[in-house]
Amino acid sequence: MTSIGGENLMNNSTIGKNKKIATGWLMVIACMLVQAIPYCIVANTQALYMYPVMEAKGFTLSQFSLIFTIGTIVPALIGPFIGGIYRKVNTKILYLIGGILLSCGFMTFSIAEKLWQFYAIAGVVQVGASIVAGIGVPMLINAWFDETSKGKAMGIAYAGGSIGNIFLQQLVVRTISSRGYAHSYFTFGLVALIAIIPITLFMIRMPKNESEIVRGKAQQKEEKTNSVDISYTLKEAQKNKYFWMMGMGLFFVGTYVSAYSVQYAAYFQGELGLSASVIATTGSLFALASLFGNLVGGILFDKLGAIKTLAIGAIAVMASGVALLMAGTSPLFAHVHSILKGLAMFVYMMTPAYMVGTFFGNKEYGSILGLINLNFALGFCIGSALFGVFVGNFGYNATWIGVLVCVALAFTLLITAATGMTKANKESMERLKDKNSAKIA
Repeated sequence: MTSIGGENLMNNSTIGKNKKIATGWLMVIACMLVQAIPYCIVANTQALYMYPVMEAKGFTLSQFSLIFTIGTIVPALIGPFIGGIYRKVNTKILYLIGGILLSCGFMTFSIAEKLWQFYAIAGVVQVGASIVAGIGVPMLINAWFDETSKGKAMGIAYAGGSIGNIFLQQLVVRTISSRGYAHSYFTFGLVALIAIIPITLFMIRMPKNESEIVRGKAQQKEEKTNSVDISYTLKEAQKNKYFWMMGMGLFFVGTYVSAYSVQYAAYFQGELGLSASVIATTGSLFALASLFGNLVGGILFDKLGAIKTLAIGAIAVMASGVALLMAGTSPLFAHVHSILKGLAMFVYMMTPAYMVGTFFGNKEYGSILGLINLNFALGFCIGSALFGVFVGNFGYNATWIGVLVCVALAFTLLITAATGMTKANKESMERLKDKNSAKIA
């Protein structure tokens, strides 16, 4: 009887554990779908509409390009506010609001006539994108997974954007060429709305309690968390020097990303005279490498922790920058640049969300992440503005070397911040354990 009872107890425990894991990974699938469809539509296809809209409305390149600046700054500015709302409003309701703003806003591009209307709509769309993806996705992953498993979960979730991009790029181009940009805006905005509603209603939710959180092996968890939770409020984080060091590191990450993700095509085509087929190949290689990079990056964060993973990212980005400088000698180096850049994509996709959760905890995760993301956005916008100025005055080679300096500064600051926070949190854990032991005694 005892044996049978013990066996039943073990079976029930196993079923409960499997159910918990299944529910947690269901959230990963939900986040992956959010990244692949609604977020990918508004974040990755907007550039395809540039020329058709400019040709139809008579906008200049600099005028319409401001949409991308708005798309970077607006979600960064409201990020801390959105993070605070997540602690007060039901997640499903907030996701529905964000999904409606994102998708209906994108549909509204189809009837915009004036330049200011495109700007205003872009702001609304990016508010929605920030709610469901920019803040929403990392909030969900960080809530459902512990330190030993959230890296892999984030990697899989963010891989959705790369997967969606492979299909949506082709579909959007074909729709614009066959039916016009206005029809395409409306169609894909509707696709985003149709996708986000069932995802939100049937999949999205926060864990009900601690028992639902997916955890890694007990031994790994004990080594990384030491069984004491260290969480910061936003005010406490702002008093920490490593918080600002991390922010400055991400500022320089934004600076180098703006150069490597936006300026490379013009450099390859205008300065080096590479053929369209070579440039297209580099784009395809980047897409494939970024998919692999996000998946592997998440695993590296879980297995190696922030410091070692950032060191690997630093090597990949530096090598990518060196390959870019050598692209003038052979197109092969252009491909190497794209592959390494794609493999290191996890640095700016995952590092802010991972480091905030690991070092500052869940207490005010969304608000802290929103403020940290603002640094990346500022670096991206300032980097984009300064790049052309430096190229005009010093030429491409000197400017690319300057970008490598930004890479070095970025990873030096991030690794120093990670090292400092690891030590500081370990000391805080020891003090809390000693204090708890004293109370028990």
